[in-house]
Amino acid sequence: MTRSEERLTAAFVAVALVALFGGVLTGLFQGLEHAGLDLHPYTPVIKSYYHSLTLHGVLNALVFTTFFICGFVPFIAARALGMPLASGALAWGTFWLMLGGLVLAAIPLVGNAATVMFTFYPPLRAHWAFYVGLTLVVVGTWLVTLNLALTWRAWRRRNPGERTPLAAFMSLVTFAMWTIASLGLAAEMLVMLIPWSLGLVAGTDPLLARVLFWFTGHPIVYFWLLPAYVSWYTLAPRQAGGKLFSDPLARTSFILFLVLSTPLGFHHQYTDPGIHIGWKLVHAFLTFAVFFPSLLTFFNVVASLESGARARGGKGWVAWFCRLPWGDPSLAAQVLAMLLFTFGGVGGLINASYNLNLVVHNTAWIVGHLHLTVGTAVTLTFMGVSYWLVPHLTGRALWSRKVALVQVWLWFGGMIVFSNTLHRLGLMGMPRRTMIGAAPYVQSEWKALFPLVGIGASILFVSSMLFFFNLVMTWLASRAPAPAVPQFAEALSGADHAPAILDRWRPWIALAVLLIAIAYGPTLFRLATTTPFDTPGMRVW
Repeated sequence: MTRSEERLTAAFVAVALVALFGGVLTGLFQGLEHAGLDLHPYTPVIKSYYHSLTLHGVLNALVFTTFFICGFVPFIAARALGMPLASGALAWGTFWLMLGGLVLAAIPLVGNAATVMFTFYPPLRAHWAFYVGLTLVVVGTWLVTLNLALTWRAWRRRNPGERTPLAAFMSLVTFAMWTIASLGLAAEMLVMLIPWSLGLVAGTDPLLARVLFWFTGHPIVYFWLLPAYVSWYTLAPRQAGGKLFSDPLARTSFILFLVLSTPLGFHHQYTDPGIHIGWKLVHAFLTFAVFFPSLLTFFNVVASLESGARARGGKGWVAWFCRLPWGDPSLAAQVLAMLLFTFGGVGGLINASYNLNLVVHNTAWIVGHLHLTVGTAVTLTFMGVSYWLVPHLTGRALWSRKVALVQVWLWFGGMIVFSNTLHRLGLMGMPRRTMIGAAPYVQSEWKALFPLVGIGASILFVSSMLFFFNLVMTWLASRAPAPAVPQFAEALSGADHAPAILDRWRPWIALAVLLIAIAYGPTLFRLATTTPFDTPGMRVW
């Protein structure tokens, strides 16, 4: 990579980490409120619990993840291809477009004019700048896709007939999947919410808006997760001292994510009227199907880690696990993220089941599940990546590996307490998205668990502060030179063993579009042609 591209990566990561700081701070407020300590009236900026909740969701789930991914994935792809991005001007233009969109959205968000949660369901209506700003951020991700595609095309011209390096292949699949999936959100913004918020149309329709949101809203989980998988597949095995078990299996897993990630959003809408039960069933089957590439990932990555542990003297069926290089905070963070994500994946199967979903729908269970996925599998992995990426970008070695290890284990323990408690509260019927301390229907059995929510949130906050402190000290105080960037793992079964069709884009994209048309087409056509679009906007804060 060129020095300009490394500065670009640093710019994206810096914005992401600033967003994460704001997100974890508001997350602490959320947890303490559930524990009976409401700090919102004492803050100069945050106007209410729901203002804080919106900031927490937008900053963590939308801004932190998107900006980190847009910095990290092109960095990995360019290194894997051994060439710079096709257009440096396009890359920097993308950053400034996304940053401008973020600032535009942030003004009403911070000013309490967009307290609509990160799902922004109508009839709640935010200031138009919030919708326009987020749309510009999404457009920026499309430009990242374009730059990656142009870079890959240039590489193919120089290397005809060669298989795309695995890390680059995964990077391209990630953004191809996201570009397809984000069309639902783009349609919701451009056709419905922006004209509505500007007063150009009289009303909107909540159901159609929800359908379009979840067209994107579930696949965005894989947009968050697949970059973590890129690290698990291509870097973590080498960090563990081993080799990737199977390159063809890894490619197959990512192709399945490309095909299956989008046509399954109705499992978020099992309780919504206006969607035929038959189409909900189709989405249920497809949701169970997308669990399969995650199972492939589990097998492949665990086998790869085992190869490293056994090379270090590991023995037995399970005891080899202890021989992993746990003194490396980058690898430790990723392995612990994998462990907790195992439980998050199982919880996802429960969410996908129609009958079981009716029990946990819109309860604290969903919050617990989300924090095991984006809050751990993604966030803790990105923290682990930051422990080698930030030193590389600053040219300075990590300030303290010991502090990093403490931080990683604190996040692991804090998330166990926090997420487990929310899962239990959800099974008891406690709703999510609720200022529970002010609710008149609080059950006595909930109250016994409320302190654990606050304790878990506090541990996570302390962990995050250690993370930020370590990175700032790396930048300001570290004097040792940064170690080399982790190398890509070799594969026991290499790319040449993979079927050639896996490197062909057209059939897989065509299949993805076909499944989307089948799963969404009839419902979207009916809603678009019969909806009166007469629901006015509301502001309840």
